[in-house]
Amino acid sequence: GSGFIVSADGFVLTNAHVVKGADEIIVRLSDRRELEAKVIGFDERSDIAVLKIESAQDLPVVRVGSSRELKVGEWVLAIGSPFGFDHSVTAGIVSAKGRSLPRENYVPFIQTDVAINPGNSGGPLFNLDGEVVGINSQIYSRTGGFMGLSFAIPMDVAMDVVQQLKTKGKVVRGWLGVLIQDVTRELADSFGLEKPQGALVARVLPDSPAKAAGFEVGDVILEFDGRQVHNSSQLPPMVGQTSVDRTVPVKVLRNGKTEKLRVTIGELPSDDELR
Repeated sequence: GSGFIVSADGFVLTNAHVVKGADEIIVRLSDRRELEAKVIGFDERSDIAVLKIESAQDLPVVRVGSSRELKVGEWVLAIGSPFGFDHSVTAGIVSAKGRSLPRENYVPFIQTDVAINPGNSGGPLFNLDGEVVGINSQIYSRTGGFMGLSFAIPMDVAMDVVQQLKTKGKVVRGWLGVLIQDVTRELADSFGLEKPQGALVARVLPDSPAKAAGFEVGDVILEFDGRQVHNSSQLPPMVGQTSVDRTVPVKVLRNGKTEKLRVTIGELPSDDELR
């Protein structure tokens, strides 16, 4: 796998799947130094791991940029170690932002057409100002190799995870407690919506913040905390990034009329608890 150094005292970012189950982690730098590192923490939901190089001296540090300011069509570069070819650089453009992937509900991925292959995982995605805007994480492929669809974790999401892992040792996310589905053209017509939009509540979980706030099956969530919900995949990252115990307004469509609900966000339980 690949990674990059984010601070002079030796903190390194990579993917959780790169270091999961490792007995020993060696960080090999571009000047051929090989240094031992330990895992400070990792978060499987966002696939981010924070490592610490023990003997940190004269380390080169990347400049961290903002993924929010990234625009579709903008040129980006990836550096990584595809198939063991160290420090390979590939280029492409940002194809889309805010992509939701199966089983990866809490990361609004940056989609690019930068060539990413096994070994690139955890490497940095740079903008043309030389700032890291994402962590190359996975590809869509029917062959196992690059097919033009690469996905990177936005740096704004990554740095929030890093901060939580360093201070709390775990990542806390907001939780609403609803199962949702997309609003299709047919459903939009039946609800009286001009176009398909929002997230349809298919189920309200018992003892959840949504249950306490009065959410009902059939509600269409149109706005969360003042932000429009264009499709259902946008909602989980919005909720996940909201502070626990914060009360936020939610605009829903119910029986043809819009209503404002107020919900106090809970803490997302573990996958085992949710199951």
